[in-house]
Amino acid sequence: MRLDPRLPINRAEFLLLSTLGLASFLAVWSGASTSGYVPRSFLPAPWEVWGRFTFLLSHPFAGFTLPQHLTSSLGRYAMGFGLAAGIGIPLGLMMGWYRWLDDAVTPVFDALRFIAPIAWVPFAALWFGTGIGGPVMIIFSGAFPPCVINAYRGARHVDRHLIEAAEMLGTRSYRMITEVLLPASIPSIVAGLRVGAGLGWQSLVGAELIVASSGIGYMMVQGQSAVSTTTVMSGMIAIGLIGVLIDVALRTFERNVRRSRGLD
Repeated sequence: MRLDPRLPINRAEFLLLSTLGLASFLAVWSGASTSGYVPRSFLPAPWEVWGRFTFLLSHPFAGFTLPQHLTSSLGRYAMGFGLAAGIGIPLGLMMGWYRWLDDAVTPVFDALRFIAPIAWVPFAALWFGTGIGGPVMIIFSGAFPPCVINAYRGARHVDRHLIEAAEMLGTRSYRMITEVLLPASIPSIVAGLRVGAGLGWQSLVGAELIVASSGIGYMMVQGQSAVSTTTVMSGMIAIGLIGVLIDVALRTFERNVRRSRGLD
């Protein structure tokens, strides 16, 4: 019997609690759907949504099957998130090292990072229409700030002794960034990638609701137009499952990085 709620739980307890939580959620959902107080067209039962979900795996809706819509979404996501990481991490490291660059970029960056990614949707629609550029731009706007901020923080908190030792050896600025700041900042960078990945995935779905002609968000819009709640909820399930897989992969990567650097 657990006496101290602050004690960590083991794997068996975690699985039991997770199963109970999921079962409770499904029971409440089923009860609300079958109670008669809510129209079934607005809140279908879990088994109806699951049936629609499995149907969409092999039957096209809005031009594509569910896996094809997901493939389209993941392609856009990979481009936007990769671009955010590829630009944001080096920029954050350089801002942490070059004071003049920090002073020049920070005012603009601080103003832009508080703009919600969905606010860029009208511009994306005007500039790119329903092409791939719009969703990529919106994903980038969601994932970019965490990549910059965490790389910057990692660079600013590098052990001063490492920097002094490198300077004594005559290390040039660019080598200081690549051989001192980058390795020392990796745990912070990975944490930023995890946050950015989640924000980028959320931003993608918002973008596809408006500026896409395929993808999971587009499928949900078409389901809403057809008054097919089960289709919309199937899309939501797919979004949640992919989001969990992305987070688990990055969380595992983060844990391995921290363990390899002796931080855990």
